Amino acid sequence: MRQIDPDFLALPLGQLADAALQRARDLGAEHADFRLERIRGESLSLYDTRLEGAVDADDLGFAVRVVKGGTWGFASGIDLTPEAAARVAEQAVRVAEVSAPINREPIELAPEPVYSGLTWVSPYEVDPFEVPQADKVALLAEWSAGLLKGADHVSARLLQVKEQKFYADSSGTSTTQQRVRLHPSLNAMKASEQGFDDMSTIAPPVGRGYEYLTGTFWDWAGELAQLPELLAEKLAAPSVEAGDHDLVVHPSNLWLTIHESIGHATELDRALGYEAAYAGTSFATFDQLGELVYGSPIMNVTGDRTVEHGLATIGYDDEGVAGQSFDIVRDGILVGYQLDRRMALMKGFGRSNGCGFADSPGHMPIQRMANVSLKPAPDGPATDELISRVERGLYIVGDKSWSIDMQRYNFQFTGQRAYRIENGALAGQVRDFAYQATTTDFWRSMEAVGGPQTYVLGGAFNCGKGQPGQVAPVSHGCPSALFRGVRILNTVQEGGK
Repeated sequence: MRQIDPDFLALPLGQLADAALQRARDLGAEHADFRLERIRGESLSLYDTRLEGAVDADDLGFAVRVVKGGTWGFASGIDLTPEAAARVAEQAVRVAEVSAPINREPIELAPEPVYSGLTWVSPYEVDPFEVPQADKVALLAEWSAGLLKGADHVSARLLQVKEQKFYADSSGTSTTQQRVRLHPSLNAMKASEQGFDDMSTIAPPVGRGYEYLTGTFWDWAGELAQLPELLAEKLAAPSVEAGDHDLVVHPSNLWLTIHESIGHATELDRALGYEAAYAGTSFATFDQLGELVYGSPIMNVTGDRTVEHGLATIGYDDEGVAGQSFDIVRDGILVGYQLDRRMALMKGFGRSNGCGFADSPGHMPIQRMANVSLKPAPDGPATDELISRVERGLYIVGDKSWSIDMQRYNFQFTGQRAYRIENGALAGQVRDFAYQATTTDFWRSMEAVGGPQTYVLGGAFNCGKGQPGQVAPVSHGCPSALFRGVRILNTVQEGGK
């Protein structure tokens, strides 16, 4: 297990928190919390083996959030002195006082046990920021050179983040955390007589260290060796036949459908209408809790802030709530939502399930997504067996473009590649495909889920929400799954070509 970096621990964390929290108390705040963050990010991008861009960013600062007179107040700063921390606390209280006349709903927070002086570090072996940048560029260039033997152009990118947080609040909680995440990706492009197309790696972003690029968890050599041949096959493939098809969907595609049609739809602030301006509200309204048939009886979905290597995995959230695992859909029925402390108490849940998060010290925590995942069947089938159950259909691998309405209900998704299934066997790739459905129709058509051997934790670094906009990393695990009678569009025909 790695330890929190000494240079972060050497910052005056406790002194700043004490100064800010005491000043907030003196000014009459009912609640106050202090959060100091250092977020380091590096981005490398290559095109045809040549380095195109390298960005190394370091964001360090702190924030004070208060509840005064039942109203939120928030302010942030970068001067790491006790005097500055006290001034920021004064600003936060002043914001609450100025806002109070227009506040129609008193802010109360669900109770949470006190966690004093605890630390948490995500599981990783090699800190990517300790690996020389030249070594990372050389590895991406080597991989790109291999792909160029079968592609016209190749782009490669590596994103890495180290996030360090110290949190303290007026109830006595104090926590210090550090987590690391990586997202490597390569995209091959090729033109032929049949046209132009591209294909990307399906390796997911992970909450791991640099060992992910050197043989841990993912077979990079195997995937990269296959990519040019798969792309050539896609270029020569016929256009899909539109109509209703049975689908077998690989986790590398299904994670995104989960994210858009379940993850966002079951954020309680969205379901209650508090998150409406940024990508809408939700069809899964609170009055349907315990009654909405979200999917078939084999559908079981959890929210999880504790799963190993998850992008949204934490020890404690940005409201001092311990990470938890909780049910969202059980046996096809909507049974839970993702909660922060305010929403939890407002709707009678008693306790938050740890979904408060801010993406920088300059932003206030808002309700964000946990690792929302579809459970595999304990003794479920392999992907090949799911395919064998289909007479006529498609097998879809990898994510690509997507579209979903403001209620998280009507959607359309494409993928990196799709294979015809004929009489239980794969029969070559097709192009120009998209699957279209409503959220409930799609998940109710799910007939079977694969076993644990098919399960993959996918995800993204950049889930967007809020105004001002924030981004959050989140993972979604799922097995391969079989869906019956899903509408398939031919995107060329739909485009009038």
